[in-house]
Amino acid sequence: MPAASLSIFGAHVWHGDGFTLRDVHIVDGRISETGTPDATRIDATGQWLIPGLIDAHFHAYATSMDGLENERGPLSYTAINGARRLTRALQRGFTTVRDVAGGDIGLAQAIDAELFPSPRYHFTGPALSQTGGHGDPRSAHIDVCFSHGHMCEVVDGVDNLRVAVRERLRTGAHAIKVMASGGVFSLTDPIRIPQYSEDELRAVVDEATRRGSYVCAHAYSSEAVQHAVTAGVRSIEHGNLIDEQTAELMAQAGAFLVPTLAAYDAMDRRGADIGLNAISLQKNSEVLAKGQHAVRLAHAAGVRVGFGTDLMGDLEDDQLAGIRLQVEAGSAADTLRSMTTVNAELIGDPALGHLGAGAYGDAVLLASDPLADPSALWRQDSRVAVIRAGAPADLSA
Repeated sequence: MPAASLSIFGAHVWHGDGFTLRDVHIVDGRISETGTPDATRIDATGQWLIPGLIDAHFHAYATSMDGLENERGPLSYTAINGARRLTRALQRGFTTVRDVAGGDIGLAQAIDAELFPSPRYHFTGPALSQTGGHGDPRSAHIDVCFSHGHMCEVVDGVDNLRVAVRERLRTGAHAIKVMASGGVFSLTDPIRIPQYSEDELRAVVDEATRRGSYVCAHAYSSEAVQHAVTAGVRSIEHGNLIDEQTAELMAQAGAFLVPTLAAYDAMDRRGADIGLNAISLQKNSEVLAKGQHAVRLAHAAGVRVGFGTDLMGDLEDDQLAGIRLQVEAGSAADTLRSMTTVNAELIGDPALGHLGAGAYGDAVLLASDPLADPSALWRQDSRVAVIRAGAPADLSA
C-alpha cells in the first residue's frame, strides 16, 4: 500500500497499559509528532485507537484440511488463495502476520509490489519436519514418496538440516520453523513425543542464530517444549500441554509462547463438517481443553505470551474468535499486549506494535473501549477503520 499522511483527532490511544486522549499523526506511513496540512483527517472523538494487530501464527498457504492437498496442490491456486486470506486478515485488523510454515519470496514480492491489500508479511518458508513427523502428511498405509511441499519439507540429519536452513535464509525467510513434537493435523505421530534429536535441533538453531535469525518450534507437551527450549529454540508454537515446571524453564530461557487457541476451538466445532479426518479430530480433543490453562501457566511464570491463530482451510474466518478465547484465559489488556508489543518483540521490529513516534502507521480504530467491553477486540462491526501505513483498508470487500 502507498505510504500516506493521515491525522486522527480526539481518539483514546493505547499506550501499552491503558488509553490516553491524544491526536495521532501519520506522515509518509509512519507515526509523527506533527501532521501535515494536506493530511487526510479522521474525527475519532469517542473512539479508541489501538496499534495494528499482529497474528504470529498465520498460514497463507493453508488452503485445505487435507495435508497432501495442502502440500502438493497447484502453487498458482495456493498463492492466489493465500492472497485472499491475507487481504481478509487485514480487514479484520491484523496489519502484520508471521507465516510459520509456508509462504515464499514470491508472495512477499507481490505484497511489496502492492499487487493486493495485505498485512506486513514475515515468512519462514516450509517448516522442517523429520520423517514421520508433524510435517509429513502421509498416512501409515500409503506408500508414496514425499520430500517437500508448499508448507513443509521432510529433512533428516544434521548436515541436511544445515543446508535447508541456509537455503531458507538465502531466499528471504524471516525465521526458521521446526516441528518438535507430534501434531493434530498429521496422521502418524503421537502428540506428546519430541521430534528431532538434540543434535539436529541445535544445528538448526546454530545456523539461524549466526544469520541473526531465530527458530520457532511446533511443540505441545512438556517434554517436547523442554527439548526445544534447551536446544535454543526462541518461540514455542501451541504449547497446550505444558506444566508449571516447563513454563518456568521457558521464562528462564527467555522463550516466547505463541498460543493458537482459535484452531482447536474451530476444529472442534466445524472440523467434521468440512472433512477433517477422524485421527485429527481425536487428537484435537486432547489439546482443546488444555490451551487456555497453558496460557495461564505461562503468564504466571512470566513467559512472554504472544498471539496466533493457525487456521487451516475454510476455518480462516475464525481468526477473530482466537482473541475472545485468549481474553478468557487472561485479560483484555494482556491479550492486546500479546497481539501488539509482545508479538512485535518476537518478530524483532521496534517499529511494530505501538503508536509512538517512528512506529509504522498501522492502527485499528474501535467504536468502544476494549478494556470495558473486550468484545470490541473480536467483533468485526466494532472496527471503524483499519489503517495500514496511514492508508485505511477497504472493509467492505
